[in-house]
Amino acid sequence: MRKTKSARIKLAALLCTAAGTALAQSGVTLYGVADVGVEYLSNAAAKGSKGSAYRLSSGNMSTSRWGLRGVEDLGGGLKAVFDLESGFNLDDGGQGGNRLFDRSAVVGLAGDFGQVTLGRQTTPLYDTTIRLDPMGFAPRYSLFRSDAVLAGRADNAIKYRRSVSGLTVTALYSFGRTGAGEVPGDNKVDRSLGGSLYYENDTFAAGLVYDEYQGTSVAARNQKDRRVALGASYAFGPLSPYAGYRWLNGDVGGEVRSNLYWLGLRYKATPALSFSGAAYYTDFRNSNADPMMFAASASYVLSKRTDVYFNAAFARNKNGSELGLNGFNATTGAPNSVIPGRNQTGVVAGVRHRF
Repeated sequence: MRKTKSARIKLAALLCTAAGTALAQSGVTLYGVADVGVEYLSNAAAKGSKGSAYRLSSGNMSTSRWGLRGVEDLGGGLKAVFDLESGFNLDDGGQGGNRLFDRSAVVGLAGDFGQVTLGRQTTPLYDTTIRLDPMGFAPRYSLFRSDAVLAGRADNAIKYRRSVSGLTVTALYSFGRTGAGEVPGDNKVDRSLGGSLYYENDTFAAGLVYDEYQGTSVAARNQKDRRVALGASYAFGPLSPYAGYRWLNGDVGGEVRSNLYWLGLRYKATPALSFSGAAYYTDFRNSNADPMMFAASASYVLSKRTDVYFNAAFARNKNGSELGLNGFNATTGAPNSVIPGRNQTGVVAGVRHRF
């Protein structure tokens, strides 16, 4: 009887040790960002009227979102990884899109070979250009507002990524970027692919990326949009200048040929106070409708997780161009659209909390 009881105690202790080891090797993290502020826009077209707009806006410096990220140690240096991320609106409590996990839904394997993930995920174009934008893709106002595809995601995608000595190599192939693909007998429909090289050390960063996708129907399968982007930044102590360029040649949804240029600065005045500013210029071929946008931001850190900010921007439109501070060629009547050919001024002040 004593031996049986002793054996049970030893077995229980062994199971507790094994469970503790498993928990130490695996884990799931709940994370997110809650960002909201008050915004003013001039020359805005909303709800059938045209004039100034005042509103509470969610996701100004960072998109408000929550997610679950996990990793499991499989042994031998191999790990299973997953990421599920959903955007939401703090102003009304609604979802950021029409999907539960609109921002990310992936699972994959990682090891010495790098990382391979499958599902809905950011493109190499997104991963690279967000690091080359001095505004860091702030939802209001930044580089991707001059080209929304820069902040793209792809459904049905396989993605490979590996980093060695500061150099990150990324490649992606999607069987159906928007979900319209994967058509039996025709693998061109909605197909997307891309690749990037990004190098970063303590003071210097540079990136080069290629992105391509095709039409979303059988009739448009041979239409193709291609983009190439490159840029760099260099840190001189607390001051970091940025420069970048994006080339576009496409005919998906209409022929577009354009060049997008940007310059900017980041300045860390104190450990808590930082500033950033940028200028973006879009040059359309065979057109004089070449808009510009200027943006500036100030952020003050209150704690490790919370900061307050103030952003201001100005979009210059001419010859009918429609660059709004919250989106280029925004749908007429949307709260963030601009009256065609009119300039737009915007300011937003808010608070951001990370968890």
